[in-house]
Amino acid sequence: MNWDDTSSEAPMPAEAAERLVGASADGEDQAVEAALRPKSLDEFVGQERVREQLDLVLKAARARGATADHVLLSGAPGLGKTTLSMIIASEMNAPIRITSGPAIQHAGDLAAILSSLQEGEVLFLDEIHRMSRPAEEMLYMAMEDFRVDVIVGKGPGATAIPLELPPFTLVGATTRAGLLPPPLRDRFGFTGHMEFYESTELERVIYRSAQLLDLEIDTDGAAEIAGRSRGTPRIANRLLRRVRDYAQVKVDGNITREVASAALQVYEVDERGLDRLDRAVLQALLKLFGGGPVGLSTLAVAVGEERETVEEVAEPFLVREGLLARTPRGRVATPAAWAHLGLAPPRQAAGSGGQPGLFGA
Repeated sequence: MNWDDTSSEAPMPAEAAERLVGASADGEDQAVEAALRPKSLDEFVGQERVREQLDLVLKAARARGATADHVLLSGAPGLGKTTLSMIIASEMNAPIRITSGPAIQHAGDLAAILSSLQEGEVLFLDEIHRMSRPAEEMLYMAMEDFRVDVIVGKGPGATAIPLELPPFTLVGATTRAGLLPPPLRDRFGFTGHMEFYESTELERVIYRSAQLLDLEIDTDGAAEIAGRSRGTPRIANRLLRRVRDYAQVKVDGNITREVASAALQVYEVDERGLDRLDRAVLQALLKLFGGGPVGLSTLAVAVGEERETVEEVAEPFLVREGLLARTPRGRVATPAAWAHLGLAPPRQAAGSGGQPGLFGA
């Protein structure tokens, strides 16, 4: 349905790629997503504001007979940035070239790509915040003037040869828009921020994917999967495929609420979308440290994971769900965390928001 493959500034820990509820895409995800992607804005589910604004931008460009303005899409992985870039190309009846920031390490890499673009072509630059600085500076002129200066030679004898480019549309995708320098952000004519999906929107995503995969699923089954999908279409579709496997092996293939719940229990994804790692972090924080505060390194040792895995893989969702808080003194569990695991908070935690006094008073 609506998802894409982006990552953060540094490669995610190996644990992230193995999680059923991870937002990054592996080879299987990418192959399935290619078949499930919507082909037009009308088919695209969710992101109503971005979709409406983008529709105006594209229709106006077509009416003028011009290329569309450069587009910057930001948001968490799996929300639909790559899908929207392909829809932009489809709506403009233009070819699309796909590359990524980490693949462009030198200005010459970018010059080679830009010089081979056709008029009106869409260039999708994933993880644009990870592009090298020399290439980034070359992109300024290419976006604004459709021209690049190719440097020939070295030292005093070096010569800049101007190279004219055909008009094109750059679609940049990033999970960390704050890392983009202002001169680059200002050159995008349209900027859209992708939000996490509501459960009702994810139900529509699941219904559409189930139809394309020729699966039988009822309303309650779709709602059960949607509620555990962390607001991310990519995760929703991955869970749907795992529930499909369970339904085909254990029952008659029909997906109901009971079937979906039983299947996701096998895969250790609970009703709020927490998996084994998430629950291990919460259990250590609650049972071993009384709800905190506790330092990240100590918490990671208690869980048996690397510090980076806890900080980059587990914590973002736990914080977003209001189950864990980061404080200057360390990680602290919220009342919702105690309730989710069915545990009673200590008396001092109940009276002081989970943060005991300096001497445990």
